[in-house]
Amino acid sequence: MNLNTIVEVKRPASADEIRQWRAGDAWLAGGTWLFSEPQIHTDTLIDLGRFDWAPLESGADGLAIAATCTIAQLYAFAPPAEWAAGPLIGQCCRSFLSSFKIWNEATVGGNIVMSLPAGPMISLTVALEGSYTLWPRGGAPREVRAIDFVTGNHANVLAPGELLRAIRLPASALAKTFAFRRGELTHLGRSSVLLIGTRLRPAGGLTLTVTAATVKPVQLAFDGLPSAEELRDAIDAAIPDALYLDDVHGSPEHRRHLTYHYAEQIRRELGA
Repeated sequence: MNLNTIVEVKRPASADEIRQWRAGDAWLAGGTWLFSEPQIHTDTLIDLGRFDWAPLESGADGLAIAATCTIAQLYAFAPPAEWAAGPLIGQCCRSFLSSFKIWNEATVGGNIVMSLPAGPMISLTVALEGSYTLWPRGGAPREVRAIDFVTGNHANVLAPGELLRAIRLPASALAKTFAFRRGELTHLGRSSVLLIGTRLRPAGGLTLTVTAATVKPVQLAFDGLPSAEELRDAIDAAIPDALYLDDVHGSPEHRRHLTYHYAEQIRRELGA
């Protein structure tokens, strides 16, 4: 889409060149959402394309993902064999409501900062106990846990002009086994429910991450493997009715039902 309100496109070599932030400014990474609809309040785009951040860096401590890493680059990453949760990366990449062609432009950071309930990069990074490095304008970088970043439907903790720089997934979480469940109303449609369970074998506690069904991610942690009743009670306590999303992709009742259903499947799978 042509954005007819844009009067300037800035292409800085680093974020430090953008000292002041004004109403009408917008960071531009992949632009797959930015160019999808009118941006009537935006008149200046600040392109991240010259920042030259390494898309992925893996090591003994885990995986670092640049916010500008494309979905295609993340999908092509071959995780080490000792990362039992490595295949979860590909499953979350395939959970986008988009064609593979969009993957070459859409970025991991863009999906996260959009902060939509069905954002699969949010699901991935929350489930794998990630943290985000944020760069404010004129301030020191700060770290935010992935679970604390999204505060509601299309809402997050970013201050005006603040930039998501990187996502870090610890090796301790990547070493866990996982179970993945996703439901949607239409074939290849937007996720109505996306649940991920992780557990450190052989007898570690269960962590259950609920996304897409709720307006923000919800994570439940158990010291061991809960019973079916304990799991259902914990879901009820953590997710009040008002937290379930209500839109054309599913009613709150539908999403609650699938959350119970998939959570029990995950409990059984990771308890086997």
